[in-house]
Amino acid sequence: MYLLLYVDDILLTGSSNTLLNMLIFQLSSTFSMKDLGPVHYFLGIQIKTHPSGLFLSQTKYAEQILNNAGMLDCKPMSTPLPLKLNSSVSTAKYPDPSDFRSIVGALQYLTLTRPDISYAVNIVCQRMHEPTLADFDLLKRVLRYVKGTIFHGLYIHKNSKLNVQAFCDSDWAGCTSTRRSTTGFCTFLGCNIISWSAKRQPTVSRSSTETEYRALALTAAELTWSSASRSRDPSAMNTN
Repeated sequence: MYLLLYVDDILLTGSSNTLLNMLIFQLSSTFSMKDLGPVHYFLGIQIKTHPSGLFLSQTKYAEQILNNAGMLDCKPMSTPLPLKLNSSVSTAKYPDPSDFRSIVGALQYLTLTRPDISYAVNIVCQRMHEPTLADFDLLKRVLRYVKGTIFHGLYIHKNSKLNVQAFCDSDWAGCTSTRRSTTGFCTFLGCNIISWSAKRQPTVSRSSTETEYRALALTAAELTWSSASRSRDPSAMNTN
């Protein structure tokens, strides 16, 4: 049985309906609460039940982001970023930095069910301090991609194997302003993706080998945590 608590929102799940009902009864006898039944929407995430699993999406939340940015009717794009980022530094500042940061912050929450935009969101996050007009154009590109993929999400298959595996990669000195590298990884529980990240490394690597080892170290830490946190008996899970 698992209990997920965020402020006054509670999500309960488990393999025994009897135990779930007992816990709900105990909680309701102590706290004022309402049983909303099977979960369909939780903290901005839509949950649809299918015979073979669950589909998690943030379509409504993505629409809200687009509406707040004034891009609800924008033309969709097939990719979140251009093939090559412009390395030139624009001096024309974006007139409302707080607006820029608000949109980027909302996109960060959208990555909870959208690993496909993690790298793009990481790129625009790096430009929140003093955003330029060119940075805002890049942000609009991400929003146009979200518009074209607004119904995308994560499908969680039930009856999947419980082996944990991970994949990672890294560029080398990809950031033209700091020459720091970017690490990307994703971990899977069976066929289900359970965690992912695209993040600039904290220091400069002096070789591509060094940056790859840094990526491996970060991924290994995530893999170890994922394996341990998802099983009371670590020996019952295979780690690849």
